[in-house]
Amino acid sequence: MSSSPKKHAPNRLAQETSPYLLQHAHNPVDWYPWGPEALQRARDEDKPIFLSVGYSACHWCHVMERESFEDPAIAELMNAGFVNVKVDREERPDVDEIYMKAVQAMTGSGGWPMSVFLTPDLQPFYGGTYFPPRGLYGRPGFAEVLNALTKAWQDDRARLVQRAGVLTKHISDEARFQGEAEIDPAVLDASLDALAQSFDPLWGGFGSAPKFPHAVDLSLCLRHWKRTGDEKALAIATTSLDRMAEGGVFDQLGGGFHRYSVDERWLIPHFEKMLYDNALLVPAYLDAFVATRSERYARVARECCDWVLREMTTKEGGFASSQDADSEGHEGKFFAWTPRELESVLGAKLGAWAAAWFGVTVEGNFENGTSALWRHEKPAVVASKLGVKLDELERAMQTARTQLFEARETRVHPGLDDKVLASWNGLMIRALARAAQVLDEPRYLRAAQDAARYVTQGMRRENGRLFATARHGRAHLEAYLDDYAFVIEGLIDLYETDFDKRWIETAVALDAVVRDHFEDPDNGGCFTTADDHEKLLARLKAPHDGALPSGNSVHAGNLLRLAEFTGRRDLAERAEKTIRSVGALANRYPAAFSSLLLSVDWLAVGPREIVVGGERDAPRTQEFLRAIRSTFTPQRVVALADSKGDSKLMPLLEGKVAGAGAERVWVCRNYACQAPVDDAGALEAEIRG
Repeated sequence: MSSSPKKHAPNRLAQETSPYLLQHAHNPVDWYPWGPEALQRARDEDKPIFLSVGYSACHWCHVMERESFEDPAIAELMNAGFVNVKVDREERPDVDEIYMKAVQAMTGSGGWPMSVFLTPDLQPFYGGTYFPPRGLYGRPGFAEVLNALTKAWQDDRARLVQRAGVLTKHISDEARFQGEAEIDPAVLDASLDALAQSFDPLWGGFGSAPKFPHAVDLSLCLRHWKRTGDEKALAIATTSLDRMAEGGVFDQLGGGFHRYSVDERWLIPHFEKMLYDNALLVPAYLDAFVATRSERYARVARECCDWVLREMTTKEGGFASSQDADSEGHEGKFFAWTPRELESVLGAKLGAWAAAWFGVTVEGNFENGTSALWRHEKPAVVASKLGVKLDELERAMQTARTQLFEARETRVHPGLDDKVLASWNGLMIRALARAAQVLDEPRYLRAAQDAARYVTQGMRRENGRLFATARHGRAHLEAYLDDYAFVIEGLIDLYETDFDKRWIETAVALDAVVRDHFEDPDNGGCFTTADDHEKLLARLKAPHDGALPSGNSVHAGNLLRLAEFTGRRDLAERAEKTIRSVGALANRYPAAFSSLLLSVDWLAVGPREIVVGGERDAPRTQEFLRAIRSTFTPQRVVALADSKGDSKLMPLLEGKVAGAGAERVWVCRNYACQAPVDDAGALEAEIRG
């Protein structure tokens, strides 16, 4: 995190919970958080608003702060001409979504920091991303922009207002888009074709630099393979997962993925680590492990989960949002190494081996002669080059990793954004619950349970509605669709892990909030914000996937799963209406709707209802659960019929409780159950059939 070289008196951001906003609390800029006070001042003084949107782990956000927002001369221009509003995009995705559309319309691209100038009634008239303090990189200097817009507001306001009206209409028209259509039966195959066209067969992933993980696309490819047997789909997933895990985008010492790679080889990342990226990648690696039984995928998933438990868990039990890219003012400094540094930790011989193992050279692959650690060369090739036996080298590198990690711990750590977002915590609850199932690791289950308790109790109002964010136990801001959708998904996976019925009860209760306050009763699907949310420029829907899966798509999957557990047909009907609401877009652009197509795949294959009859801790029950969890059948729900089961909540449990020594499993499909199975081997065959 950046820090001002000169402490100025605290501004209004000093009272906020967001670490990103708190980073700017001592700028000389007269910052306001987004809210009534700032908006009223703009109207009262007839001043335009400068809206600056970013997030704590954003490298160029820190650069713009150091260069411009800490500069007294630039701050004077900002304070004289504008009401200045700072927004954490992770706390206010609604504000970010609206004005990012405006910036993209104005410039053809977007990103953070996002810099937008608004009329007092919140209509955008000029915007961009990073501005250097003076003209640079072909970009106008921020001081020049401020002077020009101050003059234009005084002398040519009509033109600015007219431009703002055009942009506002563009945003409003998009909010009213009608895309209802039946899903084309061929859309799943079209999706695979689209992903295959952009797939990089050499380095994995999709497209060229920069490369993002696309975890949901990879999970969908594994389902394509499972459904059709198409080896191309399996190769897309496994090649991508392998190359990412070998690259510098994966923290080779501490586990966890950085946000994305600036090159096509996954070598040099932007070094921030986001909770959501890892929460999405863990299930993809777990799916690959279950599908292929290759231990390397389990190892990566385990190391990601261990990083979260070690470095991202708050004292309340939730999960922090991100780790910064920078430390000591330099991006990647915490993670990069030189051969001399390796030698100083490991000694000459082991240091040289580690340099070859991790691709660390005198020239460096990153900045200033330093290298990001990566594992592109195969172990056998490295061993041959070093003239050492492979098993000896692998044992030595296990020791080296431990020693290098311990040495790295003595460095200045990147900053931590320790706010707890309900949405991202929902994703991580799901990931840890899945990891607890597949890897049989109780620590992951306990962490998922703790986070679920905190989110559903400490971040929930008495009326049952969620807060979006919390820090140090202080929760606030009305939750968005993603908060509800991702938390519900996590709770369903948590029930399938510990079989505590309260998770399904809570999921059903949270869905009722979605139905009553977010759903579009006329056109299907859900809005980003609730019907009683603060009035903004537009009330939008987010139909397609972005860095996060679409909340609409995730909730369609939630509804399909809850319908199986509860026997409620109305939930399935709402899911199908949500899917149809974006059918025209999904049919035309299937690669943008992978999370929706997980539900289409669910419907195409048809789900299995698997009910295990027996007490949870009984040895035979555990044997059955291991058989179920080691079989790659994504289209299923798993319930436990034990003495604590609630057949009113989940009718599929009725009549299936079994006594000690008589444990058995029912596999039901298409509204019919097969004869109960009492042998784990027969159960695996039944599930695969």
